[in-house]
Amino acid sequence: MIGDISIPCYVLEDETRVLTVSGLSEGIGLARGGSMVAGMNRLELFVSRKLLKPFVSNELTDRIHNPLVFITTSGGKAYGYPAEILVELCEAILAARQAGVLQKQQLRFAQQCEILTRGLARVGIVGLVDEVTGYQQIRAKNALETILNQWLAKELQPWRKQFPDEYYKRIFELNGWPYDPGSVKRPGVIGLWTNDIIYGRLGPGLKEQLEDYAGRDDEGKLRHHLHRYLTTGHGIPELQTHLAGVVALMRASTNWKQFKEMLQRAYPKPKTTLSMAFDDLEQIG
Repeated sequence: MIGDISIPCYVLEDETRVLTVSGLSEGIGLARGGSMVAGMNRLELFVSRKLLKPFVSNELTDRIHNPLVFITTSGGKAYGYPAEILVELCEAILAARQAGVLQKQQLRFAQQCEILTRGLARVGIVGLVDEVTGYQQIRAKNALETILNQWLAKELQPWRKQFPDEYYKRIFELNGWPYDPGSVKRPGVIGLWTNDIIYGRLGPGLKEQLEDYAGRDDEGKLRHHLHRYLTTGHGIPELQTHLAGVVALMRASTNWKQFKEMLQRAYPKPKTTLSMAFDDLEQIG
């Protein structure tokens, strides 16, 4: 959110911050919809116009004509631009207005760019102060503490079935194991996988805190199910939402390896890159 303007954004595996093509276009006021013309999207057509072209650098033009292609957390294909393009584009449009070359109907684009640049200036100065003072680390810690306080129950809760039978059935099927719906016996590795697939991806630090609450016996096994330390107001609903998403990925997968790849794209492990987390899951899977 920049002022009242919302632009979808992502951080890619290589830490590139991107804004979606459609979001950026709508952010500066370009109308929604419209088909490609001469192989160019709305934003490409806009910066190619004769009146604006002198104010758009060759480098910016080249980047707009070559959007990044990436896979979103939901598994869909998307197109985007490096986030810094937003500032460069706004500067070009505002310079064109200053020179008096914008047509009357194009002035609304400059007005949108003013809103964006003012909003970015306010956010930017806050970010700079946080970075210099070190408050960004405190802010992150406070946010984590808030999540843990909402999600974690400090006392052991009554046991209730939280994992659907289909979760285990799909694990067996994806690994080519025979599944007996009448048996509760499962390979011990499934517990390790569940810690990674479910609890390790719900939120940063959550799995470790749950394990601390549950405790371990002399053999190193958890004394209680981790979900028995989740709150009914936040923790359990978040667990069920995550489980439903994971099972959906299992249904869409044809084998265990494919599932793991889709899992990491849809639910990346906190504080890890795509490759690091995938390597972790390879080691236990």
